[in-house]
Amino acid sequence: MTDPALPPGRSVVQVIAVLIGLSFVLVAIFGFIPGVTTHYGDLAFAGDESEAQLLGVFQTSVLHNLIHGIVGVAGIAMARTRDGARAYLVGGGAVLVALWLLGIAGGADWIPSDSADNWLHLGVGASMIALALTFGRGRRRTS
Repeated sequence: MTDPALPPGRSVVQVIAVLIGLSFVLVAIFGFIPGVTTHYGDLAFAGDESEAQLLGVFQTSVLHNLIHGIVGVAGIAMARTRDGARAYLVGGGAVLVALWLLGIAGGADWIPSDSADNWLHLGVGASMIALALTFGRGRRRTS
């Protein structure tokens, strides 16, 4: 029996990976929009000296935005298969948890990293891993 809410031939983990990938792409785009990104004139290419803040909360830079875009496109591409989607969620989640550790240890000075970014990295990373483990195990028959 198939779930009518899912696109034909897609598993839940694939849909989740696409949605998270799209979210990263949107965050990347928003990081380049003045107004959505406050102090846009202070947007630096890289490093933690950038004063620009996405939504007035999350410190950002050109490199940070580009990385978000690449991560988002990778998620959309990897979501073509169930195993790819699961690998994206686990691998991307692990990278975000590692960024959280780097951020709280003060080792993430190559990207803007403030307290809000650090905790967001932990929350999103842990959620990605949890979603992969919850929805990435079983196989769904396609109709």
